[in-house]
Amino acid sequence: MKAPEERLGSFYLGAEYDLQSGERLERPVHYDARDLTTHAVCVGMTGSGKTGLCIDLLEEAALDKVPVILVDPKGDMTNLLLQFPNLSPDDFLPWIDQDEARRKGLSPEELAASTASMWKNGLADWGIAPERIRQLQAAAEFTIYTPGSDAGIPVNILGSLAAPKLDFDTEAETIRERIAGTVSALSGLVGIDADPVKSRESILLSAIFEHFWRAGTDLDLATLIGSIQNPPVRQIGVFDLNTFYPEKERFELAMSFNALLASPSFQSWLSGQSLDIASMLYTADARPRVAIFSLAHLSESERMFFVTLLLENVLTWTRSQQGTSSLRALLYFDEVFGYLPPVAEPPSKRPLMTMLKQARAFGVGCVLVTQNPVDLDYKALTNTGTWFIGKLQAERDKARVLEGLKSAISAAGGRDAGFDFDAVISQLGKRVFLMHNVHEERPVIFQTRWAMSFLSGPMTRPQIKTLMAGRKNGSPAQPPAASPRTATATVAESASAPVAATTLPSGYSAVPPGLDPSITQLFVPATIDPAEALARRAKGAPASAELLYEPALIGCASVDFVDKKRGVSQSRRIVLACTEIDIAGTPDWEKSQPLAAAQEELSDRPDTRAAGFAALPDTLGNARKLSACSRSLSDWFYRRERMPVTIHPATGLFRSDDESERDFTIRLQQAAREQRDREVDALEKKYATQLERIADKIRKEERELAQDEAEHQNRKAGELIGLGETVLGFFLGRKSTRGLSSAMSRRRMTANARADIEESIETIEELKHQQEELEAELKKEAAEIAARWEHPESALTQEQIAPRRSDVVIQIVTTGWLPFWQVTLEAASGGGTLFVPAFETAEAEPS
Repeated sequence: MKAPEERLGSFYLGAEYDLQSGERLERPVHYDARDLTTHAVCVGMTGSGKTGLCIDLLEEAALDKVPVILVDPKGDMTNLLLQFPNLSPDDFLPWIDQDEARRKGLSPEELAASTASMWKNGLADWGIAPERIRQLQAAAEFTIYTPGSDAGIPVNILGSLAAPKLDFDTEAETIRERIAGTVSALSGLVGIDADPVKSRESILLSAIFEHFWRAGTDLDLATLIGSIQNPPVRQIGVFDLNTFYPEKERFELAMSFNALLASPSFQSWLSGQSLDIASMLYTADARPRVAIFSLAHLSESERMFFVTLLLENVLTWTRSQQGTSSLRALLYFDEVFGYLPPVAEPPSKRPLMTMLKQARAFGVGCVLVTQNPVDLDYKALTNTGTWFIGKLQAERDKARVLEGLKSAISAAGGRDAGFDFDAVISQLGKRVFLMHNVHEERPVIFQTRWAMSFLSGPMTRPQIKTLMAGRKNGSPAQPPAASPRTATATVAESASAPVAATTLPSGYSAVPPGLDPSITQLFVPATIDPAEALARRAKGAPASAELLYEPALIGCASVDFVDKKRGVSQSRRIVLACTEIDIAGTPDWEKSQPLAAAQEELSDRPDTRAAGFAALPDTLGNARKLSACSRSLSDWFYRRERMPVTIHPATGLFRSDDESERDFTIRLQQAAREQRDREVDALEKKYATQLERIADKIRKEERELAQDEAEHQNRKAGELIGLGETVLGFFLGRKSTRGLSSAMSRRRMTANARADIEESIETIEELKHQQEELEAELKKEAAEIAARWEHPESALTQEQIAPRRSDVVIQIVTTGWLPFWQVTLEAASGGGTLFVPAFETAEAEPS
């Protein structure tokens, strides 16, 4: 089969299939990515090719740079990482089933060679070149997460107990829904089947969560256990706490959670990457990620616990996004059996149903897959726009699917248009599916294309560990290192700390100089200890050190940058230290240092370890001169300060001052995808009119051709009859010029009818040629649009925004003191004395 043209936003799933002949047709099946915003469900028995179809769909999503959260209870979808563009036997060998090789009487190497050849031929048969596999590898990062295990990347679930970044006053309903889901999941993990409305355990736990989350305080299991014993609330409803839930019984509940926390097997749940959806959907460099959560190693209760937490987090993230009609991300659930049942209410059901109802508005699509169609709540699937139906094993399965499909069609306001779904589903074979899409005019029967990923079957934990060994870019969360801002500057805390000197250097006094009471003195905090200060300069180890203060002119200001045209409204708060002051008292602000300390961190008192203070220049002790320095600082900021704004001219998007490059790139890519879809829609609408006009002409000419052919047949028959009469008259002795003339007339009319046929055929061929040319132009222009928006980050520009005079506000310009260490080096380090800063400077803002 010839490879179809690559079209961003269009998923190549296979080719149409003729059930009567049992043959594949040369008509590729493309699926519009935006149709997934109305969600999809895929049903089919084991062996129907369901996994292959879904891997095809996920490969296409990755090629279109759509990130995916993938829930994999069985371990099948980990095959997405088996991408071998070289298609060599050595690539396949580690993943070959040794038992299958023995059954076939082959060595593993022989089976690997046979499999590689089969995969190469299978891809070629569908027009897929190895280069497309390389494009897939480059388009997205594929990562396997294994909660409760370190086989893949472990997941730290403590982040799920953190307070959501939502305002409780405005988002109370959303937060309480998340509390209910989290409490249900935790209860199930410790074996409590808690009714969220009637259960004392659920009500108490929910009250504890609400108390902390309303205050914006994060929870962890240790705090939760302590709060169960001594709750932060004293009344539940109209009853006091001990009447509602006695202390002895609360202790038993606390012990259940404590046993969980103390369990060695639970420790792997407390390390690894935080369950943060934003960071899991995209890498640090803004590449989309297919995040596969492999759960096959977990118990049933653990799977339900994690799935519920994951869905609650996905739901919270989804609601925080802006609305869009383009596909922003996918939530894929490989086997939804047990998580969305028709009658029961497991903790996973509410967030999953909410996603089906609300995610569309935010551009998040849900794909639900099952081989057990009977145990599925089809009422929840009335919002599902696409149904992929494969071969089904039992009649009751088919009856249940038909019931759900008809409900979905009715809910979408559509009709089955006489399509016999029952008969078609009964004839489906392996890798042949019926696709009903509410966005298309008719259902499609198609055969799935060959998967680019090698389908080796479910992976074991050792296999996942092997596969992820070279890919682990996430690691268990480590305690944050002490920052320079919080690091102690007390030298004596270290066993090897130097002893402070006892005599002051020349020119220093033990107390700061006395100043006019109207002058505020500000002391910059000493946040770097002597050892660190020397280490930064590779100068050895200190033997002793003393903290000395040097005078400086300190200026604190806020500078606003406003550009209403672009919607920019940003502010900078700046603290400067200037030591270059000329004899006239004029500071050289160009040589000033921006300080890391904020204005609030400056103190009006020196550090208790201060040993001495340098002499003060005249300007720094003169209130009038300090006032003049304030005016000069305002002028300097007005002339110099600029905010560089990264702008994408075509979309008008700009990167805000507090936005990371990663977040801006993700936002830009989504805007580009939306603009691409809008332009392609407009283009297709423009060409649709012209193509429909030509199609009308073709239909008209085909009707005329049919009439001309009928006329030609009639004329030809009449000519034959007339010829027969003339011949008969000749043999009977009748000679008539009239008969001869009539025969010639009939022949002429027959020839005219034949000419009309040829003219109609030529006209139809010309119209079809015009149709093909228009379709080619449409494809070319659509490809140009896709190429133009594929890499929006390459079209970024920078502009400078200047502040207005009124946007520069000087908070204070006054006498300041900068801390320095005078360090005596150890003899082993060469001895001598160094003078090194004990404060942090900040990077100057670009301007």
